[in-house]
Amino acid sequence: MTAFSEEDSPKMQLKKILWATKMKSLLLLVLISICGADHRSDNYTLDHDRVIHIQAENGPRLLVEAEQAKVFSHRGGNVTLPCKFLRDPTAFGSGTHKIRIKWTKLTSDYLKEVDVFVSMGYHKKTYGGYQGRVFLKGGSDNDASLVITDLTLDDYGRYKCEVIEGLEDDTAVVALDLQGVVFPYFPRLGRYNLNFHEAQQACLDQDAVIASFDQLYDAWRGGLDWCNAGWLSDGSVQYPITKPREPCGGQNTVPGVRNYGFWDKEKSRYDVFCFTSNFNGRFYYLIHPTKLTYDEAVQACLKDGAQIAKVGQIFAAWKLLGYDRCDAGWLADGSVRYPISRPRRRCSPTEAAVRFVGFPDKKHKLYGVYCFRAYN
Repeated sequence: MTAFSEEDSPKMQLKKILWATKMKSLLLLVLISICGADHRSDNYTLDHDRVIHIQAENGPRLLVEAEQAKVFSHRGGNVTLPCKFLRDPTAFGSGTHKIRIKWTKLTSDYLKEVDVFVSMGYHKKTYGGYQGRVFLKGGSDNDASLVITDLTLDDYGRYKCEVIEGLEDDTAVVALDLQGVVFPYFPRLGRYNLNFHEAQQACLDQDAVIASFDQLYDAWRGGLDWCNAGWLSDGSVQYPITKPREPCGGQNTVPGVRNYGFWDKEKSRYDVFCFTSNFNGRFYYLIHPTKLTYDEAVQACLKDGAQIAKVGQIFAAWKLLGYDRCDAGWLADGSVRYPISRPRRRCSPTEAAVRFVGFPDKKHKLYGVYCFRAYN
């Protein structure tokens, strides 16, 4: 019998079972050798030798674990979500049960999961936007790791690896984090004009997705300070403050992410925090002999084989590529901005930032333009 103590974790219990199984195999080999020697010395006597069986007490028969709780990548990259399983061969016999591996993506609603990938023997199925982009790594017989290729912004989140064999099953959770940047956004209509669904679409229109709380929290830790409340992906409304002041929760309050709570997604209106990551293309300021109206700016980018850039692209170029240009230029949403990575006199002297000029009159105001040319 395998002895367990009350302090043993399920993982330790299973490892003891696996060790006992190995010892059983070794003992059987020794008995066979002894029996073979006795048979030879007794001219093949027909007496039966007794075989001692090592039995495991009740305990876990299948254990699933992730070597890393979180993995990092970026949009367009590839990533492996680690997952391996340990099984007690004495509990499953000679493999009469097929092993089923299922990957799902967890959501802010713990009752809902998004199916990603299922495998059982030769049968495999991929779901939704993951089709053609996911497969099992298969590095060993007990490897259930999932490879995701050509990562999108929507791939960010927490994934559950579930392994099932017969009546036994176990799970492990892995978080996928993307390199990127969080930025606050409001449309031409002005601040506090977006309900939750409009906020989601506003981010998509700017080559981004609505940010999660974890992404906003990481941005706050990185110095993001914004005094206007915005929607997050879980339906909450929050804003990050690094420098407490009277108009932003009070001067005597501690820095942090202020939480307005959960509001009506249809009727309540706020700004939004968006998240974007690396892009596959070229972001640039178009050198042009004259300043341009908005329509002229759109046409100038098209004539150059590009499109007028989006707000998410200027933030990604600034944050991830260190793009720096002290020239205000039109963007696709009709706003005018410019990115400063090296603060200097007349160009954001106090901090690195994407400077916001405003939403000027499209027909009469003249500025430069930022363009984006995607790589095929």
